Amino acid sequence: MGWWGRGAGALALGVLLAACGTMRGTTVPAPAPTQEGVASWYGPGFHGKRTANGEIYDQHDLTAAHPSLPLGTRVMVTSLENGRSVEVRVNDRGPFVGGRVIDLSYAAARAIDMVGPGTARVRVELLDAGGLRLASRDAAPAGLVRAAARVPSALPRASFVVQVAAFADAGRAEHLREVVSQHFPDAHVVQLETESGSYHRVRIGPYPQRGIAVARAALVNRLGYPAIVMEDDGR
Repeated sequence: MGWWGRGAGALALGVLLAACGTMRGTTVPAPAPTQEGVASWYGPGFHGKRTANGEIYDQHDLTAAHPSLPLGTRVMVTSLENGRSVEVRVNDRGPFVGGRVIDLSYAAARAIDMVGPGTARVRVELLDAGGLRLASRDAAPAGLVRAAARVPSALPRASFVVQVAAFADAGRAEHLREVVSQHFPDAHVVQLETESGSYHRVRIGPYPQRGIAVARAALVNRLGYPAIVMEDDGR
């Protein structure tokens, strides 16, 4: 779903924007901290094709297409219909349909339970601006754009977690953790602070190998929850 009306001209524009966005020293106005509107999703028809930033689109990754945010920007998308949230990275351009603010991958849409309906009203909240330098005259509010991560002297070995859901409501997150913990004792809630509030992510793990996390996610799916395997970001 989504991406109706995307054509060769739109793709060319996305590639051009991607190239411009990666130029050294690029300065862009600070994006709006939040926006609300209709989200759609796109999946099988575009799986395996190139996105605007040159990546191969994987419908099972937590990514999204946005009309104007810098490629690489991370945003939190919250369904205004059920309160579920998902963090995604913008790696594509779209949607090219009036009134829609973001086009989610299949995995992201599944995480907020909008695959069936196809669209949902959402709030899109900026978490970071994809590493691009923001214009000083439009500087984002303090704490809105995270500082660049410090480069460790020795990179730790990657580990993986299974994210079951994310909520703005701490009570709903804790209730789900209690339910999931009956099957997975390592279920826990990870809190993410943003400028406009907190998000509470229900996760299990971490696990040292992706294969283990994938197996756990399959079991969680059997319980009826749209589990997503993610690399543990330590947040």
